[in-house]
Order: sequence, then C-alpha cells, then structure tokens
Amino acid sequence: MVRKGFTQQEGEEKMMLFRMGAMVVALLVAGPVLAQEPSADTMQALKDKVKADKKLVVSANLNLTDAEAKGFWPVYESYQKELGGINQRLATLIKSYADGYNANTIDDATAKKLLNDVVSIEQDEAALRKSSIGKFEKVLPMKKVAIYYQIENKIRAVVKYELAAAIPLVK
Repeated sequence: MVRKGFTQQEGEEKMMLFRMGAMVVALLVAGPVLAQEPSADTMQALKDKVKADKKLVVSANLNLTDAEAKGFWPVYESYQKELGGINQRLATLIKSYADGYNANTIDDATAKKLLNDVVSIEQDEAALRKSSIGKFEKVLPMKKVAIYYQIENKIRAVVKYELAAAIPLVK
C-alpha cells in the first residue's frame, strides 16, 4: 500500500528533527560571534553532532530506497565537505567582523572588504549548489534531488536567520 503524506505525529517529528538540526548548524556557524571561544575539543564535538543531526534530518525526510542511499550518501558527503569549506570561510569572516566590531575599528575600507567577502561567499555557495545538481541527479530521481535541495535551503535559511539575529549592525 502506498501512503501519500504523513500522519500528524510523523510530520511533527520530522519538523522537530529538522528544527533541531538547523539550530545546531546555526550555533556552529555563529560560534565565533560569541564572546568566549569554545575549546577545539568542544568545537570538534559540536561539528560531529551537527553532521550527525543534519544527516538524520536528511534521512528522515528523503525516504531513500537502499539503492538510492548507496549512491546518494557519497555524493552528499562530498557536497557537505565542499559546503563545510564555505561555512568555514563564513565563520572566519564573522570572526573578523566581530573582532572589528568589538574593537570599534570598522571603517569604510573594512566595511567594503567585508561586503565583498560576504558576496563572494554567497556566490561560491550558489555555484556549488548549481554544480552539484547533476551529481545528485545521477543517483536520485529529480524529484528527490529537489526535496534534498529544499531541506538544505531550509537549514541554510534558519542558519542565516540565527546569524542575522546574533550579528549587530556596523557601528
């Protein structure tokens, strides 16, 4: 028997998993903004948790067959590794901004550099998404690729919302 949709409880469970994973990702990226830097061990543990939680959210919402999973997860890991590099660049940029903000040293030249850097990061993220569609399409039906991208976009939206709420305007 084929089901169309979820029971209310299944839908709520998937949404809770999604929100939890997105919040952990947001905390990881926003970490440099916080006043006290966590230790390297704490950051590594947090990164490991984020990866596991995010993978759980993707798995719970994508409903892969065994054959799809065999092809999908290696492509997913490669994509996440490249996305991790972009996230690291963003974290470094946020740290640089936080340092300048706290020292009250953001002048026009610094503001211009920060803006150029953030636009570059956003362009690289968009280029990665675009270039990866074909890789995912080789291992999944296009509808599932679209679902995966929706999941990624929702997580990124939550992360960006959390960052926007945590990062003060230039003074």
